[in-house]
Amino acid sequence: MFFRNLTLFRFPAALDLTDLESQLAACTLKPVGPLEVSSRGFVTPMGPHGQALCHAVGAARWITVGGEDRLLPGAVINDQLQKKLAALEQKEGRKPGGRTRKRVKEELIAELLPRAFVRPIRHDALLDGELGVIAIDTSSRKTAETVISELRRALGSFPALPLNAGVAPRAILTGWLAGDALPEGLTLGDECELRDPADSGAVVKVQRMALESEEIAKHLEAGKQCTRLALVLDDHVSLVLGEDLVVRKFKLLDGAVDALEHNDRDDIAAELDARFALMAGEFRRLFAVLEPAFQLSRAD
Repeated sequence: MFFRNLTLFRFPAALDLTDLESQLAACTLKPVGPLEVSSRGFVTPMGPHGQALCHAVGAARWITVGGEDRLLPGAVINDQLQKKLAALEQKEGRKPGGRTRKRVKEELIAELLPRAFVRPIRHDALLDGELGVIAIDTSSRKTAETVISELRRALGSFPALPLNAGVAPRAILTGWLAGDALPEGLTLGDECELRDPADSGAVVKVQRMALESEEIAKHLEAGKQCTRLALVLDDHVSLVLGEDLVVRKFKLLDGAVDALEHNDRDDIAAELDARFALMAGEFRRLFAVLEPAFQLSRAD
């Protein structure tokens, strides 16, 4: 159980989360209805290995928004719709009008939905009450907003805002790549994305390459700017940070997980608890580096 992506929002650190478990319990996931396209709600983060909807380790809380989506591809709907409209045209001797087409499509969807496959989904999130930060395991802003919306539904109010940097993230990333001093503990990884700030749309993506190379230096000299940069924190965490401040390819390295691998645990719940505690601690260390570097504003 380790997050792979982190889309971050800030909320007031003074927000009272003491009743979070009971608040989430009022908004648990309900099975998607026969005529519903989707359903969302909270599920137990540990699945069959736990019952709590909110798993807490210190100030960190692990919550999960679950969902069920009915899979009804547009191509299937359009194919069936054309067949029904053709049959109707043959029966009535004229092409169906706009209102008729809309009615037939709605009836068709109502007919097909109950027979559609249901796909389960889950979106994990880490709330750090002391930092006033929620990290959602996705790189999609839309998906992250769905989790925030579910929290607002459960809590009544959840004043969370996307991260706001006091300096241009692209300028900071470009400076680090060009040789500016990195914050203590951070080193360059082996991946970056460079873009031409002009309207040419030129993009250079580099993977598994030394970023201190002459080739990278030439791209920077030509005026390209860094929009994504691979970083490593103390040989414990590797990641790719974008100018949108979304953390992608978040990975705990051997230096961080060695303790877990040498600790025999037969209890899966205890193992999940230990993994979440480790990840929450490493995330806190990472955020402590990023916050001053990008002058991240607080939600207070």
